[in-house]
Parts: sequence; structure tokens; C-alpha cells
Amino acid sequence: MSTNTVSVPAGEVLRSMIDAAEAAAASGLRPRLFGFGRNAVPAPVRDPAVLRRHPHLVRFADVEADLDLLINRAINAIMDGEPAEDEILGHYVNIASLVRAVSFREGKLLEQAVERVAKANPSILVLTQSLKLPLVKAAMEAVTGNDWSSLDGIKLDCEAPAKGSYTPDLIVVNRARHTAYILDVKRSLASYGDTSRLEELKLKMMASAMVLPDWLYKNQKRLMVDAVEVAIVDGASRPSDHANGVWALSELDDLLEIDGVAACMAELRLRFGIRVQQLLEVEARKALGGKEQIAICASEAVIVPAPACSRINLNGPSRTFEEDQAARSHDDDHDRDEPGVDEDEPTPAFIRIGFARRPARH
Repeated sequence: MSTNTVSVPAGEVLRSMIDAAEAAAASGLRPRLFGFGRNAVPAPVRDPAVLRRHPHLVRFADVEADLDLLINRAINAIMDGEPAEDEILGHYVNIASLVRAVSFREGKLLEQAVERVAKANPSILVLTQSLKLPLVKAAMEAVTGNDWSSLDGIKLDCEAPAKGSYTPDLIVVNRARHTAYILDVKRSLASYGDTSRLEELKLKMMASAMVLPDWLYKNQKRLMVDAVEVAIVDGASRPSDHANGVWALSELDDLLEIDGVAACMAELRLRFGIRVQQLLEVEARKALGGKEQIAICASEAVIVPAPACSRINLNGPSRTFEEDQAARSHDDDHDRDEPGVDEDEPTPAFIRIGFARRPARH
């Protein structure tokens, strides 16, 4: 397969001459991602776990030390956070801070773990640094106005006019297949279910895929690929949707072509979950302990009843409720007796409209 990539003006594209028969033969029976460069095919029925599917294998014992180190670093980063005081959360603010930190650190942990286990396949190269891909205008227009399958084989100049950029979590290059994968690893896609954020993310990934071959060639030591595929990896391993680019974490064996990756990632999440729950339990006990102390103090407090006739009048001398009502009634009668006063006529008022201002000090 030969692909010529040259600089093109905005709005123009080059179509690489991709032989469909060669692409199908090279892919074998491996389930494909939501891809650019090759048409997606349905994933085959998964074999029993006891059967080897790929030529490479990784066992958790082989990477246990490295993955435990990654877990320790993530836990330490979670514990290092200093939550700001919150009047609403009160002494529960530490728990909320931990939960927010866990959501962020778990995604990073999964990215680092994928990079580590991918070393079991010597053909795999994982890129993690300086992955800022330009969102070329022509690419964004192409993926917005066309079906993804109709863009198969189109590659754009990464230096063409762009509007913004997209930074993937990982770029995985299979040098044996001359294929690159743009991966966005999420700890869970649950929060994306009823929003348009997932579609927006896919559009950016697809547009980036159209410039990635040229970007790799120019920024990664003339690295050349014939195909680019994109996948959003769901760390919670909910049912995948390959036709729309969503892969479960439990399917990474097929993506990296390494048996045992899914088992390693499952053990990683299990161990990380145990450590996180231990932290949360400690903070929960602290918070509940503080609540019990507050309850004790409240039960021991001496309640002083307010004076029966306690009044605060900032506008004049104090007077009883009956006196106030009588005074108001006298004022109303006096106003009605004045000539020229129409009860139905609205009282003129001046209303100031503008930005909020501090009240003037007297």
C-alpha cells in the first residue's frame, strides 16, 4: 500500500490509493475499531478465555510490581489534595474532594497501565507526550457533513488552516500492521449517556484521524501508517458499540493483540478500588465522628429563652404590636381624608435599572 501525503490548500484533500483486498487480508479476524483507513466489520464471537487468541501474552504477575507502583502514585496524588472549605459540605468536604480526585486519577491510571502492558507486544508503540493534534477546518467540515464510512482513505495536511486542537489520551501504533489508533480512555461513560459531549468528542477524534498520518510522519521521525482507527475506551466495561467507536476496557486484548490485557486491567481496578474505599472509609469515620461531637455539644447546650417582649426597632422607639397597628390605621384614615387623592391612581415611582452597586455609606 502506498500513500502520498503532501501539503494541500484549505478545503482540498488527497485520497490515498488503498487496496481493499489487501486491507481485509491484513486485518484477519481481529475486530476493528471505528476506523479511518479501513471499513469496520462486525466483531467475531469471542473464544473461551482458555484459548489463545494472539501471539503475545501478558500475565499480571509479570507486571504486578509496575502496576502496584502506578496505584501507589495515584493514591498518593489523591491524598495530597487540600480541599477548600465549603459552607454547604461542611466537615464532609474531604469526602467530596476524594471522590473528585478519584474520578481524575483513575483515568490517568488506566492510561499509564495500558502503556505498560502494551510492551508485551514488541510491534506496539504507545505515544503519550505532546499529542496535540490540530483540528483542521477541512477535516471538521468533512466529518460533520459526511458519513464516516465515505471518508475512508482521505488524509489531510496537518499544517493546513485549523481551528483549535484535540489532545488524545494515547496514540497506539502497531508497526507490524502500519496502523495507528487514537484512544480516549474514560473511567466511565455513564455521565455521557444523555448529553451531546460524546458526539462532540467523536467528531474531534475523527477529524484528528484525517491528519494523523501526516502528523506522525512530520513529528514522529517519519513514522508512516496506512490506516487510522479511533476508539473511546470505557473503563467501566459497559456493553461496547464498535460501530460508534466505543470499546470496553475488557476488549483491550484485541486492540493490542495481547492475551491477558483485560485480566491485568481488571485486577488493577480491583486493587485500586480497595485502596480508594479504604481512604473513603477513613474520611467517613472522621466526618461521622465530628457529627457525633456536634450532637453531644447540642444536647449539653443551655437553652436560654428569649424575652417575651423582646423587640428590635432600628427605625424609631419601640412600641407594642397594638400601638403599631393603631398608628398605621390612623395614617391610612388621614391619607384617605386628604383632597385630591385618588385611590385607584398608581403612585409615581422612579425605578433605577443598572448593574448592582454597593450601597452608599452614610
